[in-house]
Amino acid sequence: MNSQSAILVLVGSTFGLLLRIYVKYNFRIKAGFHLNNTSLVNFISSLFLGFLVALNPINKNLLLLFYVGFLGCFSTFSSFIYQLFVLFQRRQFKCLILHYFEVITISFLLFYLGYYLPKIF
Repeated sequence: MNSQSAILVLVGSTFGLLLRIYVKYNFRIKAGFHLNNTSLVNFISSLFLGFLVALNPINKNLLLLFYVGFLGCFSTFSSFIYQLFVLFQRRQFKCLILHYFEVITISFLLFYLGYYLPKIF
């Protein structure tokens, strides 16, 4: 990895982190199911990822900036796993299973939506 690649990843991850912190502390959504801000960030990143995959950028610099840097830092897979672990420790197995499938299913559907939106327009 050369210095330009490292700078692109650093810039992308900085903006990804800032946006994740902003969403995590500034958005409160009331839904009919258990939705927390970590899940919301994962949903948004799935939508962005689907959109970027549909655009299929060939430019290596764009891939480093957005895929590796921005989305790598914006998405919160480790926080999702930690939430599952806490539910496991509390022996809330029903909530654990529901939360797992909720996040995986909605994330996939949003990825799919993000992938097909550019093709529609």
